Amino acid sequence: MKITTLTPFQFRLATSVLYSILHEKKSPDEAFSIYFRKVNVCNREQALVTRVVGDIMRRLNYFLKLLDTTVDKTASAAGIDRLVHIWHVINNLHQTEGARTEPLNVAEIKLLNHELKKNKALVDGCPEWLETHGEYELGERWPAERRALAQAPKRFIRVNTLKTTREELIRTLLRSNVTSREVENVPSALEILTDASLFKMNAFSSGLFEQQDAGSQMIAPFLDVHPGMRIVDACAGSGGKTLHLAALSKGKGVIIAMDVAEWKLKNLKLRAKRAGAFNIETRLIDTSKVIKRLAGSADRLLLDVPCSGLGVLKRNPDIKWADTASRLSSLYAQQAEILENYSKILKVGGKLVYSTCSIMPVENELQIRNFLNRHPDEFKLEEACTVYPSETGFDGFYMARLARIS
Repeated sequence: MKITTLTPFQFRLATSVLYSILHEKKSPDEAFSIYFRKVNVCNREQALVTRVVGDIMRRLNYFLKLLDTTVDKTASAAGIDRLVHIWHVINNLHQTEGARTEPLNVAEIKLLNHELKKNKALVDGCPEWLETHGEYELGERWPAERRALAQAPKRFIRVNTLKTTREELIRTLLRSNVTSREVENVPSALEILTDASLFKMNAFSSGLFEQQDAGSQMIAPFLDVHPGMRIVDACAGSGGKTLHLAALSKGKGVIIAMDVAEWKLKNLKLRAKRAGAFNIETRLIDTSKVIKRLAGSADRLLLDVPCSGLGVLKRNPDIKWADTASRLSSLYAQQAEILENYSKILKVGGKLVYSTCSIMPVENELQIRNFLNRHPDEFKLEEACTVYPSETGFDGFYMARLARIS
C-alpha cells in the first residue's frame, strides 16, 4: 500500500482511534470498530488509518522517544497529534495542516531518528521487559522474531469448506474486485491482496469464509480429526478454531465448545449458524463439575490455552504496552492447571493438542515437558511445531499433539 500524507479528516480519525487505545484502554479492534461505524470512510481510507495506527502502536516506544515523552504525557489531543506528526516525518511526508498542535521541527526529528536507529530493539518497538524475556527464551533467534513481529500483519481468511472450496472462493471474491492468492502449505488459507472491507461482503454474511491468520489455521488440522468423532474444544473463545474443526469433520459427529465467558459462546453460536456448522454444542464452564462430567469421553481435545500473546504482537501490539509482564507467572500456572485438569476429558486412545499464540518455550515446550514428566505412563508426545513469524510471515503459534496411551 502506498504511504501518503493523511488528509485533515484522516488525521483526526487516526488520533481518535489512538486516544481510544492509549487512554480509554480499548483494544485496537474495538477502537477501530467504534470509529469506523461512526463515520463513512471508504476501504482505502480505512486501510490507511489502520496502517498508521498500527505502525505507531507496534513501535510506540520509538515514537515516544522521538518526542522525548511518555504515554501519560500524551493524554491531551495535542499530545496524540504529535505522535501522528512524527509518523509523517519519519516517512518523509508533509505534516497534515490544521491539526491541534504546532508542526514539529523536521530537521531536529530526522537527526534524532538517525541516532535512534542504532538501537535495533527500540526501532522494532520492543520494550525493555520484552527484550530481556525474548533474549532469555529464544537466544540468538530472538532478534529475527523481534523484527518480524514489528511488521504490519498480512490479511488472511479461512475458506469454509462446509459451503465452498478455495478455488470457488477465489472466483467469488474476484467478482467483488477482491484479489486473493493461495497460501502454500495451508490448504484452507487465502491471503487478501486488496483493501477490501471483508465483513461487509455477501461472501462473508453467507458464511463462505472467516478472517483468521494462516498460522492459526494450522492448529485445527494438527488435531487429526475425522468425521463422526466426539471433539471437545475446551478453551473455545469466540470459536475460530471450533468452526475450523467443524469444517474438518464435515459437519459429522459432535463438537463441544466450552469457555468460561458466556458472551464468547453467544458469539460462537452466531458464527456457527452463519457457517452452517450445526454439529457444535456450547457449554459454559461455570463450575469444575462441567469438566468432571466429560472425563474420558473425547476422541479429540483442543486446549488452546490462555497465553501471553507474544506470537501475535504485530496484530495485537497493545500487549507490549499493557501489564503483560506482571501477569506472566500467573499465566504459566493457569496453563499448567488447564493441561492437568482438562486432559482428563480425553479417552484412552484419543489425542489432544495443546496450543498457544506464543513463541516462548516457557509457555510451550516447557509446559509439555513438565506435563509428560508427571504422566509418563498415560501420555506420549506425537509431534510438536512452532510457527515462527520470521520464517512464515504468519503470526506466531505453538502446537503439541499428545496421545493418551493409558
